[in-house]
Amino acid sequence: MAGAITRDTTPAAEGRQGGPLIVTEDPELLDDLLRLCAAAGARPEVHHGVPERGGGWEAAPLVLVGDDAARRVRGAGRRRGVVLVGRDQDDPGVWRRAVEIGADHVLMLPDGEQWLVDRIADVAEGVGRPAITVGVIGGRGGAGASTLACALAVTSAREGRRTLLVDADPLGGGLDVLLGGETVEGLRWPAFAASRGRVGGSALEESLPELHALRVLSWDRGDSVAVPPPAVRAVLAAARRRGGAVVVDLPRRIDEGAAEALAQVDLGLLVVPGELRAIAAAGRVASAVGMVLRDLRVVVRGPYAPGLDDREVGRLLGLPLVGEVPSDSTASHAGTPPGTAPRGRLARFCTAFWNQALAEAAGA
Repeated sequence: MAGAITRDTTPAAEGRQGGPLIVTEDPELLDDLLRLCAAAGARPEVHHGVPERGGGWEAAPLVLVGDDAARRVRGAGRRRGVVLVGRDQDDPGVWRRAVEIGADHVLMLPDGEQWLVDRIADVAEGVGRPAITVGVIGGRGGAGASTLACALAVTSAREGRRTLLVDADPLGGGLDVLLGGETVEGLRWPAFAASRGRVGGSALEESLPELHALRVLSWDRGDSVAVPPPAVRAVLAAARRRGGAVVVDLPRRIDEGAAEALAQVDLGLLVVPGELRAIAAAGRVASAVGMVLRDLRVVVRGPYAPGLDDREVGRLLGLPLVGEVPSDSTASHAGTPPGTAPRGRLARFCTAFWNQALAEAAGA
């Protein structure tokens, strides 16, 4: 077979890169690589050697070189993102050939298929810096964690960030209701219950309800109150790959699904009313959360019991203090989401939090 199989010239969707470059003359290997590209949602360009047209080798986001073609690409310019793909697990010469062509990785099929699908999907989606992911959890029932989670998401979206609000508490009544969007079309958690492996970030974002310039993954009004942990892992990983900000409203009971959500959280906020019983309850929650999440901080909600203030609550819990989260007097019972008014006290609190969190993430 002569010539090349090239992807069509339709401009890539916004935020997506081109597909990988495949270099091989092995028909069986080519069939496998095309199958894996299809599974990753990528459309590759295929050649038997280094492309003659300028820029093809250098511009591809990922180059997959079949072991049969290694000698034909020896003279190509060195670049990152080259993977040498073979099948013979017992061939010691594959490592020498990888060094000769400057490959970053040596991959053997079929064992490395999932790794390769993930890598191809990353370049197809144009993956950059992952989203900063903030989890919000109540120290006791009625602490106001859902209100704060919504306000953080609304504030983030208003500041121009790609933002996803995730309702990880199946018994919380649905964050879409709190945002006034329970009738807005889009998928809810039960639709993702069968998800395994990798979920496409773009497809996830486009499938969810859009409310107040952000995307929301909430629960429907059905009887389902659980999503298998692998599905939670796959969905949140997809959300993080899209970048921007992800806010997760977490349940106080840490089951396997909640633990999967916590594992993807960068920073946790424990919302604690300024009462002794609330502090005692929050201590138990913090102990459970701390087994999964390293960075857990406390935000305090007044009014306070005698002798307490926000600093004393933080000291009693032994957690870093973010501050006192104010009530939102601008939110009405007519469905106005918390944090909507840019000059409201709650919105200003959320803006200050994001500024600090983003500065910390940039310096990490």
